[in-house]
Amino acid sequence: MASVPSLASTVQQRLADGLSAALPDAASADPLLRRSDRADFQANGILALAKQLKGNPRELATQVVAAIPENDVLKEIEVSGPGFLNITVTDAAIVRTLAARAADARLGVPFNESAGTTVIDYAQPNVAKEMHVGHLRSAVIGAAMVEILEFTGESVVRRHHIGDWGTQFGMLIQYLIEHPHELDHKGEDGAEVSGEEAMSNLNRLYKASRALFDSDEEFKTRARARVVDLQAGDGETLALWQRFVDESKIYFYSVFDKLDMDIRDGDVVGESGYNDMLVETCRILEESGVAVRSEGALCVFFDDVKGPDGNPTPLIVQKSDGGFGYAATDLSAIRDRVQNLKATTLLYVVDARQSLHFKMVFETARRAGWLNEDVKAVQLAFGTVLGKDGKPFKTREGETVRLVDLLDEAVDRATSVVREKAEKVGLTESEIVENGQYVGIGAVKYADLSTSAARDYKFDLDQMVSLNGDTSVYLQYAYARIKSIFGKAGDRTPLAHPELELAPAERALGLHLDQFAETVSDAATEYAPHKLTAYLYQLASLYTTFYDQCPVIKPEPAQEVAENRLFLCDLTARTLHQGMALLGIRTPERL
Repeated sequence: MASVPSLASTVQQRLADGLSAALPDAASADPLLRRSDRADFQANGILALAKQLKGNPRELATQVVAAIPENDVLKEIEVSGPGFLNITVTDAAIVRTLAARAADARLGVPFNESAGTTVIDYAQPNVAKEMHVGHLRSAVIGAAMVEILEFTGESVVRRHHIGDWGTQFGMLIQYLIEHPHELDHKGEDGAEVSGEEAMSNLNRLYKASRALFDSDEEFKTRARARVVDLQAGDGETLALWQRFVDESKIYFYSVFDKLDMDIRDGDVVGESGYNDMLVETCRILEESGVAVRSEGALCVFFDDVKGPDGNPTPLIVQKSDGGFGYAATDLSAIRDRVQNLKATTLLYVVDARQSLHFKMVFETARRAGWLNEDVKAVQLAFGTVLGKDGKPFKTREGETVRLVDLLDEAVDRATSVVREKAEKVGLTESEIVENGQYVGIGAVKYADLSTSAARDYKFDLDQMVSLNGDTSVYLQYAYARIKSIFGKAGDRTPLAHPELELAPAERALGLHLDQFAETVSDAATEYAPHKLTAYLYQLASLYTTFYDQCPVIKPEPAQEVAENRLFLCDLTARTLHQGMALLGIRTPERL
């Protein structure tokens, strides 16, 4: 269906009409409309316009207001201060606009048919290594951006650039050759191992091979020779390498399953996926003069990147011994994503501590012509997960926190919270367990996404699973509360009544509901999922006030009032449900 205009856009059009009528020379001026706590909206554009026209802003504002014909949208326009316009809209306009949103399955969020293709690089674990708390943010933020961008019309290609190549594989493969049963998948009953068992196998093998590598010079020599075999494409070596990758994927997918994330095998293209491109990438960079040889290494230099000694710090694409570093792989990935996947945007959800590396990689790709006015690369840099003490999150023993342990504890805490309320709601044991999963994982995701990605945030499970404050549990309970109202509504149904006068809490809720499409659009264009979480928290808060002040079922209001309030309840529930889904968070019907 056609795009649903927001109340703000309708008000903007009325103001533009007034500007055009009163000041023909300023017909294209922006009224600079925004929400206000002094009225429903405030327009500040006339101040800038007065400077341009060398006129008195208050007089110009008065002329514009006089030129706006009577209409059914604007209830009152007050000229305030030096020339601000404080605008109040009619109750009927609010309800009519919301009714149009409610009639749209997308709740008024436009779908851009001509949007481009974004390749999102996120959730990048390493083969044969355990996932820890440091892997959390890339996965959660990246998955949310996939949902938000796809919902707004972008064609999204997921890429999980796993660490599946490098010198440590020579050590692991050689050890497996000499101890061939260390990665046997099946137990005595023939059953496949679980993700936890797969990681346990890999951990055991890694520690054993490392101990042998450090203590046995002959083994070390054989392991280094095995790296050469791997890079040369030796069949037996590649087959054993593939076993490590497969075993690791069993584990990766079990962790992503806990996170309630959809990871598809075809989207996992690790460092090894670009091996065949590395030599050509280096050749193109060297022949074009983008990269030069320096002390035997192929390097790219930058005027603004210098080391502590003041000398230029280059991006090393190929080492002096002929080996390839991360830069060669990352640049080859850019070539592939631009030339083969036809990407118009490359979005990298990567730790802020890698910002300098990606700045140099992107600039190199621009110099090579792979990035240009039509193709951009963006790092969605994220901060660190901190403990309650404000320091990097560690175990009591000083070890990095395992991601599965963190997720399991979140689910355990959440299940306890759900169980406390279960008897009152009448939940079965299976519902308690299922909702505990939804609440626990939702709490972890929401805490991450409610913080601007660039900032560090404290991981505090007590706060995350609290029913009060800015938490996903608060939003999930608001949704479940609305659903319970419909269970008690009898034969009354949601129906918009534009003729009714709205209570203050109804107006506030309605005006906020109208901002959903704009918020989703901002979250997409600015790669800022925290804007959506802030909107949803405010929505739940406004609904709580509405619930307290505007009876829907008891004491029973007049039929038209009840229907209109049920309409507001229904649209709030749908907005909460859709918004949380875009963040990757479930909303249980009963909680």
